[in-house]
Amino acid sequence: MSATLDQIADMARATVAGLPDPFRKAAELVVLQVVDWPSDDMLDELGIDDPLDLTGLYDGIPMTEKSVMDTGFGPDMVWLFREPILDEWRERGDVDLADLVAHVTIHEFAHHFGWSDDDIATIDRWWE
Repeated sequence: MSATLDQIADMARATVAGLPDPFRKAAELVVLQVVDWPSDDMLDELGIDDPLDLTGLYDGIPMTEKSVMDTGFGPDMVWLFREPILDEWRERGDVDLADLVAHVTIHEFAHHFGWSDDDIATIDRWWE
């Protein structure tokens, strides 16, 4: 099975729709983009050589750091990268694709809510 961009986006939107009310309302204000691959600029900025190493990205100012003085930066965005997600799903072989998409989606929205990778890792031991 190989999911289309629209199918991955539908899985991600279903994940957002299932968030508890206060989180869902905040998440619905974030632009969700699903594309095949991260851009070279994204990879360069993060110091990532292999595009398969990046399944998602939060691009914006976390809610915990926002100020009414923050203007002109554009919308907060969560990016999901279809090919790296599908590669991880195939490599794992033991997880449902919708569950993996939900995991990546939640991880990126956690950054929007102000959580660092270390914060997320303390409660989400996904890689184990």
